[in-house]
Amino acid sequence: MTAPPTVVWFRRDLRVADHPTLRAVVALFVLDPALLGRRHHRAPPRLRFLRAGLEALDEELRTRGGGLVVRHGRPEEVVPAVAAEAGAGCVRYSRDVSPFARDRDARVTAALEAAGVRTASSAPDLVADIDEMPGSSGEGYRLFTPFHRTWRDLPLPDHVAAPRAVEGPRLPSEGLRRLPDGDPPIPAGPAAARRRLVAFVREAADGYGRRRDRVAEEATSRLSAHLHLGMCTPAQIGRALGLPGRLSTGREAFWRQVCWRDFSHHHLARNPEVLREALQPAMRRVRWDGGDADLAAWAAGETGYPLVDAGMRQLAEDAWIHNRARLVVASFLVKDLLVDWRRGETVFMQGLVDGDPANNNGGWQWTAGTGTDAAPYFRVLNPVRQARRFDPDGAYVRRYLPELRDVPDARIFEPWTMTAEEQRAARCRIGSDYPAPRVDHAERREAALERYREARGEG
Repeated sequence: MTAPPTVVWFRRDLRVADHPTLRAVVALFVLDPALLGRRHHRAPPRLRFLRAGLEALDEELRTRGGGLVVRHGRPEEVVPAVAAEAGAGCVRYSRDVSPFARDRDARVTAALEAAGVRTASSAPDLVADIDEMPGSSGEGYRLFTPFHRTWRDLPLPDHVAAPRAVEGPRLPSEGLRRLPDGDPPIPAGPAAARRRLVAFVREAADGYGRRRDRVAEEATSRLSAHLHLGMCTPAQIGRALGLPGRLSTGREAFWRQVCWRDFSHHHLARNPEVLREALQPAMRRVRWDGGDADLAAWAAGETGYPLVDAGMRQLAEDAWIHNRARLVVASFLVKDLLVDWRRGETVFMQGLVDGDPANNNGGWQWTAGTGTDAAPYFRVLNPVRQARRFDPDGAYVRRYLPELRDVPDARIFEPWTMTAEEQRAARCRIGSDYPAPRVDHAERREAALERYREARGEG
């Protein structure tokens, strides 16, 4: 007697290699209106990237004799209904760490159990599952360095080859018309991820440690969006870098960044409250004075600080920001404009093609000094010094701020210091063609530190 098929419920694992068995299956993706309607998930570039990734997954399944079934509705209703249509005895899925995903999965599991259908979950796309790294306290790690010290010695998950054939009952699909069409910001799908990974390893990985902070250079992998939707995995990246084995300094530096991704996911899984409030209780008392006008000027790239504005214009144009620029723009919003970090977190999630709740929250709380670190509130990035260090010839600033393209090199990061004659020569009038600085950095730095000290009871 032929065993009943399995429903594989795809979510953030849009690939056929390094995936649980995909032979006698129904491949399902559910367009959940509750998820798509959340403010953090309305980013058109990310939805176009998702659609292109689902189309690529469907194509890979079709070449193996299968296909992707897309349904719209509440997962706790759709998944049991599809299992019943298929006559499935089991539903498989890869776990996720966000509170939303865990609540959803609990509801789906309960509905399936009530229908007499088994569930089987596999670990999320991490080098180590959450329970595999309990730390000395048994409650995980609050600091990155000890997490990394343990993580870097772990073996990679075993490789699972893509199946040659995918067989299972054919069910009708509602298609992807509910997702926006059009070209995604970057090519999507496992094949695109492999091409990008191979190019990075060949061309940039060995020099990554030296070049990764140079905002005008193509020295980073740009794999974050593919990782977010499981078009590639950390283990695949590790193998491409040369693990197991000794890595060059540059490749080791990049692998450390992959560890930051794992750390953020472990942290969110153990501390779900961080999506709503600061991890550190004292930092929940920080007074944020910045208002809607400050947030709007920052989001539009009109603060008067060129590196900050170039970063936010890059977000608007590319749906992505270089990591060094992310740090600078986040620090400026929180510690110069004194705007609540959660408002910046939302702007990022609504614009980034790689917007990931764990990574985004972890990055914002780290920069804001409210999350995982020993004394991070003292870190206040100077946007002028950061520009001189990481965009020394102003190429990045000029690329995204064309109104500054003729500003002399000596003034490019402080255009407000130009004389009237220099402004005429550069065809850039400060306050008209480009805004004057919205705030004085030195003054706001002291104001921000005073608020942090006050919150901590040190004032």
